[in-house]
Amino acid sequence: MTKSFHSWRKSRHSEPNGGCIEAGRAGDGTIGVRDTKLEGTGPTLEFTEDEWRTLLRKIRSAAH
Repeated sequence: MTKSFHSWRKSRHSEPNGGCIEAGRAGDGTIGVRDTKLEGTGPTLEFTEDEWRTLLRKIRSAAH
């Protein structure tokens, strides 16, 4: 069964050429991430809330 994600939000770090991602949330708290260029037709990566926090923390620490 495919999860239904809602409240998709585009990254604040989006490129002007459309190269960006967006994230949404499923009813069970899972975070989905997809490529905006595919207009919702491509694959969605799924993260638990803990995995999402860890990913964001690692990305932010690498940016400094």
